[in-house]
Amino acid sequence: MANRTETASEPHNPLAAHQGPRRVLLKLSGEAFCQPGKGGIDADELSVIAGEIAEARARGAEVAVVVGGGNFVRGADLADRGHIDRATADYMGMLGTVINALALKDKLESMDIPARVQSALEIRAVAEPFIRGRAIRHLEKGRVVVLAAGTGNPFFTTDTCAALRATELGCSALLKATKVDGVYTADPAKDPGATRYDKLTFQEALDRRLRIMDTAAFAMCQENGIPIVVFDFKKRGNIARVVSGESIGTLVAGR
Repeated sequence: MANRTETASEPHNPLAAHQGPRRVLLKLSGEAFCQPGKGGIDADELSVIAGEIAEARARGAEVAVVVGGGNFVRGADLADRGHIDRATADYMGMLGTVINALALKDKLESMDIPARVQSALEIRAVAEPFIRGRAIRHLEKGRVVVLAAGTGNPFFTTDTCAALRATELGCSALLKATKVDGVYTADPAKDPGATRYDKLTFQEALDRRLRIMDTAAFAMCQENGIPIVVFDFKKRGNIARVVSGESIGTLVAGR
């Protein structure tokens, strides 16, 4: 499929010229933890995720991770079927993210990568509460911070949580891991003529009605000048390539 380049005179990767530690926020969906079409946590997929994060950290990145919980519960879908109140369903989804976060933290530590789980819901037996200053300190000490339970509020997605935490933690970019290698003019699975954008401004993405993140998350990144890199997480080494300044996927940046 052909690629499209927008405003090519600007640097494609915001981390390419970044000086000092590159602090990034990696957004992982719950589906990243399981085999396609299945649920739960697949041991092989978990190993791949941890290995990718370890490689990025080895290249000097400070990594915070926001995990979804769709491999266990999708709150909105559950509520839509009419059996459970939406707020309750969303809290159930938050608990699913905690399960993923604990699994990722343990896998990282089994690889001698120090990690901490911080949860927006207080579950002190298994996770620290989210405290901004403490999270920043963990990152500065080289620990991976796995952020669970979204924002701690129903009716907000983990995309919104990712944008919020990237802003709070002063991240250089939000890395949105997906099943495709960027943002396309149409669904590439349905339209063989779809082309991939190399770079877009936030306004171009809005004008073209490209669904990159939910509206609240997208607006927060736009307002705070946080670039979004959309890329294929399943391709080995992609996270490390992004934090090293290579141009992969689609960059959304600038007004």
